[in-house]
Amino acid sequence: MKQYHFLLKNSFLSVLLMVIFCNSAKAQSSIKMTFGKSGIITYDVKQKTIAVSQSGKSIFSDAKASVIVNGKTISVNDYSAAVLSKEKINDNLGKGLKYTLTYTDKNNPTLIQSFLTYNNKEYFITQIEISGNGKQIATNYISPLDLGKISFDKIENLQTVFVPYDNDAFISYDSKKFDAVSQNTSAEVGILFNNTSRNGFIIGSLEHTVWKSAVKTINKNKQPFFSTWAGYSEKEVTRDSIAHGIVKGDKVSSPKFFVGYYSDWRNGMEEYAKTNRIVEKPFVFNWDKPTPVGWNSWGVLMEKINYDNTTKVADFFASSIPQFRVGNTAFIDLDSFWDNMVKGGFTGDFSKLKEFADYCKSKGLEPGAYWAPFTDWGWKDGPNRKAEGSDYNFGEMWTKTGNTYFDFDGARAIDPTHPGTLKRVDYVINKLKACGFKMIKIDFLGHAAAESTSFYDKNVTTGMQAYKVGMEHLVNALDGKMLIYAAISPNMATSRYAHVRRIACDAWKTIEQTQYTLNSVNYGWWQTYAYNYIDADHVVFADVTEGENRARLISAVITGTLITGDDYSKDGIWSKRAKEWLQNKELLQIVSHGVAFRPVEGNTGKLTTEVFEQKIGNDRYVAVLNYGASSKSYALPLERLGVKNGSYKLQDLFTSENIEVKNNIINVTLGAKDAHLYKIVNR
Repeated sequence: MKQYHFLLKNSFLSVLLMVIFCNSAKAQSSIKMTFGKSGIITYDVKQKTIAVSQSGKSIFSDAKASVIVNGKTISVNDYSAAVLSKEKINDNLGKGLKYTLTYTDKNNPTLIQSFLTYNNKEYFITQIEISGNGKQIATNYISPLDLGKISFDKIENLQTVFVPYDNDAFISYDSKKFDAVSQNTSAEVGILFNNTSRNGFIIGSLEHTVWKSAVKTINKNKQPFFSTWAGYSEKEVTRDSIAHGIVKGDKVSSPKFFVGYYSDWRNGMEEYAKTNRIVEKPFVFNWDKPTPVGWNSWGVLMEKINYDNTTKVADFFASSIPQFRVGNTAFIDLDSFWDNMVKGGFTGDFSKLKEFADYCKSKGLEPGAYWAPFTDWGWKDGPNRKAEGSDYNFGEMWTKTGNTYFDFDGARAIDPTHPGTLKRVDYVINKLKACGFKMIKIDFLGHAAAESTSFYDKNVTTGMQAYKVGMEHLVNALDGKMLIYAAISPNMATSRYAHVRRIACDAWKTIEQTQYTLNSVNYGWWQTYAYNYIDADHVVFADVTEGENRARLISAVITGTLITGDDYSKDGIWSKRAKEWLQNKELLQIVSHGVAFRPVEGNTGKLTTEVFEQKIGNDRYVAVLNYGASSKSYALPLERLGVKNGSYKLQDLFTSENIEVKNNIINVTLGAKDAHLYKIVNR
């Protein structure tokens, strides 16, 4: 009984203290919420605005929350003063405090904005919940921080980065001088930084199963502002031809948003990616085996694959490049047109395909296949074709967008929530598992995330909700039997479902394609921490110069994995270079680390930096690439590479040549369309 009275007494005291805290908060002109070592979030009680400072430096001010509910735009200005509460938290990110601002009004739904702050993190997380107080609400727009005034740097010094939503249609990242643009809208995450000092402000969504989100930076009379919101739809970016889907319920929450300022924006982007992986845990099993390396047929053979030429590729791997392995495995992956080996199409005889898989295994190699599970490539043949694995026709399964359908890349999207789609997934995946495949490359996944006017599952109202249904079903069907490699796909939402993700769109061999790929590494390398691995796509040596070959190979090594693509069923210069380069122990040691190199510069627009760096254990590496048509000399200060001044030499990993580093500056000259990868070693 004494214990009961003690608990009751302490419970009463907790409530009393909370009431006193909330009432005192109302009386204050501003409320301080701390995070990390020196971060302060300031809530202006009268203006209802949010400001943030770190280490005594103002980062932004005047940001407000706003939403659209049942077609009505509502701002925190429409409410009287918020009630503040706080509680201790201890979650997967660490220990800290959760501050909550609750806005109530008899004519409006309740808005609840929370701020999650951590003792050991230099960022905070914010989220908004809309409560209908017993009534259903509907929204496709929630902004936790709207029109915040950025103040950490001069506008003339700032770069703003366009981050794509996906890697489709050869889209590029774009780092723009902020004072030269009126505004920039970036998918999922916004980055604003000074390229010289590297100081940077980062804000981005941490959850991707309901909403597509965006960050807009605005140049307003030479003053930078930003807004972040969930409910983003833009045809040239998200590929959607209709507005973002409506989210309904008694309560609707925004994604959690990461907000941080860093002395080096690269550190911030890596922490953002790592935080994504903690907050939105992978649905797929963790890949704890060695870094994947191998071959994919789309590099050269493309639609010409058959049993004869693909088994000869396996022979080449087994007999000519046996050291091209990380661990004891390399993958031989059949891309599109593996059904050339299936008599009667997808509903036919898979025995020859199984024979291929068995042959690879007999050579100590892992067989891989390919599929685009949420697309209909034969849609022009009409709607009445029966979908494999069910009694449904494709026309019943097509994703509807108003009076038409979602067509992109030549394929029509099929509804990921439709039972015909899901039965088809089960049918094809079970066939591939029965053949013994150990890897699958899944493609055109953005089709599964398209906004639709109506999904089969009426509980699903947004593209991201549909994506979750389809991708979770696919992963469950695979049942832990295969390495999952995502090709064309949403950047952030796919990390729950894939081990490896291609960083850019298709690339093969030329210096221009290498530069295009490395644009995505330049500004998207941080995704190496959101996935087990990111990949540079197939490396092809055929028909270009040795320098371009070297650049293409280096582009893959510094992205984190290595998938080749030449026709190794035939002999040629590509096979000679493969024997020499793909068995280079130092290159394979870097690949085994499996982590992308960092960019040195971030002011390259749609192009890319010429220098990437990485520290692996006690070893330092630097990749230098010349994308130009003439030779070029480079003078690279060690300090800019993150290397302490000292006595060093460079070791060229291709030629074993040693180059002395003088006066703490690396001086190298590269030929036209060439690249080299160096190890920095003590003299």
